[in-house]
Amino acid sequence: MTAPDQHAARATELLEVVEYTDPLCPWAWGSEPVFRRLRAAFAGQVHWRRAYCILFDHDDDPAPDPAAETAWYTRYVEDISAHTHAPRARHLSRVAASSWPASLVAKAAEAQGADVADRVLRRLRESVFVLGEPADTPASALSVVSGVPGLDAGRLAIDAASAEVLERVRADRAEARGPVDDVLSVRAEGSPHPGAAKETPDGQHRYALPTLLLRTAAGYRVVPGWRPYEEYVSAVAELSPGLLPAPTALEPADALARYRSLTEPERTWLADGSPWPPAGAVRVDTGNGPLWLHPEEAAAHPAVAPAPSSGP
Repeated sequence: MTAPDQHAARATELLEVVEYTDPLCPWAWGSEPVFRRLRAAFAGQVHWRRAYCILFDHDDDPAPDPAAETAWYTRYVEDISAHTHAPRARHLSRVAASSWPASLVAKAAEAQGADVADRVLRRLRESVFVLGEPADTPASALSVVSGVPGLDAGRLAIDAASAEVLERVRADRAEARGPVDDVLSVRAEGSPHPGAAKETPDGQHRYALPTLLLRTAAGYRVVPGWRPYEEYVSAVAELSPGLLPAPTALEPADALARYRSLTEPERTWLADGSPWPPAGAVRVDTGNGPLWLHPEEAAAHPAVAPAPSSGP
């Protein structure tokens, strides 16, 4: 086989993982421990892409009673966090008005590299589930990611407001509303969120969040909803038997340095035992257990750092 032929063969065998998600989705937030482990286990072996599906859309009907809606949604998030053990805010100020600002900022951050994009998305998720203040305006989405290590905030603001990034998020939204038939009816024994596709107000369907679609040139597998780590690994093995998950656990200090922000479920998946917490770790208490921050992250994190002054 010639070199070009070998390159083409590798390209057709490449496993793509599409993560259908939303920065403000509680099930996606609760799935972060498994997805972080999965990304680490197959780092460099798969192409991982996020598609932002717009959970809270512009054309959603406004709530007739915002306070009642917030109370209901607070209980909904509490129920989910009871399953996922993910942190939840002690007080949620409101239900997010729109997913567009956070999705545009998350998509724009991808131009600055995978590490920066991961950390930006993480801060956007934490706006709801740690701070209780959804990043649902352009200003709040940019503010909550301020200080992310390696981030060029000026470039991010320009890119997030660009026509190019808007079209990319529109394409994500449209893609999410063309789910594969496998998810139109889904059952999963023991899962509180099996992941059947959701009907949209205009009569379409979109992927439930989160959903992973794994595909090669030869076929695909879809793993929707709330699933155990082993189910995702099994889907990878079915499509690409040669891909083997690498060990993912790091020493506690190394795990916190790598991920910057760890929930209790994440540290059990990603940090190798004790002692915990590592020296310098900053604990942020939430309504469902602590969030652990690397000291450099804590120095610029809105859950710890004082808000900037608005003037005299």
